[in-house]
Amino acid sequence: MTINYTQARENMVEQQVRPWDVLDARVLEALATLPREIFVADAHRALAYADLELPLGHGQSMMKPVVEGRTLQALKPQADEDVLEIGTGSGYLTACLGHLAREVVSLEIHPEFAEAARARLDAAGLGSNVRIDTLDALTWDTDRRFDVICVTGAMASVPARFLQWLRPGGRLFVVRGTSPVMEAVLHVNDVNGPRIESLFETDLPYLVGAAPAPQFVF
Repeated sequence: MTINYTQARENMVEQQVRPWDVLDARVLEALATLPREIFVADAHRALAYADLELPLGHGQSMMKPVVEGRTLQALKPQADEDVLEIGTGSGYLTACLGHLAREVVSLEIHPEFAEAARARLDAAGLGSNVRIDTLDALTWDTDRRFDVICVTGAMASVPARFLQWLRPGGRLFVVRGTSPVMEAVLHVNDVNGPRIESLFETDLPYLVGAAPAPQFVF
C-alpha cells in the first residue's frame, strides 16, 4: 500500500492539530510543509501522521503531533530568534524550530539519536541553521542566551540555570510533574519579572536524569 503523505499531513493539520486550538499561521504552515514521515523509524512510518506517541528507543518517544503543535504555538519562535532545544529525539521538532527561527542549537544525550537526526535533516535539505551537539544538558552550561528554549522531555523540576539561559522576553517550554498527569508550562522571562503560564495536561517520558527521586514507602 502506498501512503499519500501529502494528504496524511494535511489531514493531521486539519483533523488533529487545528481542532486542538493550534491556530498560529506560521506553526500550521511548518506542520503542513515538513515531511514528518522521514523522521519516523521505518517500522512506524505508516503511523507518521497518526495521533500517537511513537517509540524512539532508550525509553523515549516522539510527541503526538498535537503536542508538537501546541509546543510550537506556545513558544512562537520568530525568524530573528535563536532557539535551544534540549532533547533532539527524532529531529522532527528540531526541523520545525529551524523552519521557524534563525538558529537552533539542539542537545542530545544519545549519540545515535543525534547522528540519525542530523542525517535526516541533511537528507531532507533541512537544518542548515541547526547544530546538534551530543551531551547531557543537565551537566552543560553556557554563557550564551536564547530567545526560546524547548525541553522535549518531562522534568521533575527545572534547573535554575535553564532559566538563566533566557534572554529578556525569552520563553521556555517544559512538561513537569509526575506521570500519568503532567503539566506543560511556559516560563516567560518578562520585563516585569519571570512568570509561568499553564498550557495543558499531558504525559511524556522524562529527560535522562530528570525524573523525580524514588519515593520509599515503608
